[in-house]
Amino acid sequence: MTGRLQGKVVVVTGASRGLGYRVCESFRDEGAQVGLLARESNELTAAVAALGPSAFALPADVSDPSAVRRAFAAVESRGKGLHVLVNNAAVGCPQPIAEADDALLQREIGVNLLGPIYCMREAARLMRHTGGDIVNVSSESVRAPYPFLAVYAATKSALETLSEGLRAELRSVGIRVSVLRSGRLAESGFNRDWSPQVRQRHREQAQIQGFYAASGEPISPRVAADMIVELVCMPRAAHGSLIELRPA
Repeated sequence: MTGRLQGKVVVVTGASRGLGYRVCESFRDEGAQVGLLARESNELTAAVAALGPSAFALPADVSDPSAVRRAFAAVESRGKGLHVLVNNAAVGCPQPIAEADDALLQREIGVNLLGPIYCMREAARLMRHTGGDIVNVSSESVRAPYPFLAVYAATKSALETLSEGLRAELRSVGIRVSVLRSGRLAESGFNRDWSPQVRQRHREQAQIQGFYAASGEPISPRVAADMIVELVCMPRAAHGSLIELRPA
């Protein structure tokens, strides 16, 4: 706890659990005020309570542009600006493309790609006079898409391309756009909503094709969270455009 971000305001999406919650912890420990943006739930309420008085809830579905606007309007109304946005929210809906469900496809693309776009649009507006940092969380799957998760990998690949474009677009107003490309994380909760049948099919194919062996052992989410903080705390003269975090 060095207080490097004392008084700064941070918004983290997908913040009620997993990596998002650990990111909130890491920013709080550096003195930041942290807005937890996630769908309204008992989990979100409990996460804010656990983080203490420096945390505040921003209940919203990132795939809903109106909800995102309301959430960032709430941030603006606090009168303390916005200094950091971490786009962490993501869903993986494993399904063979020949069996792909319309609603699941729309949900996956809505949360993983449109969600960050909506959030970055609002964040850029709030940061345009003061500068700031946007960190987009990507996945090792952009290099090696897992079986039944090709759409998920495609959304992350698109997010990386978007980040590079926005880096050029926003640098003149002092907004840095970075990507953390993460390997498998322990206790991420990524697949907790999958049906047992889908989970089994996915695991069998990933195991047979060597994806788990190539990925290595899962990384602690706190390691990834601390890396995001370090990206933000980097001197303004520098910029970490893409950091890939993998097991040793």
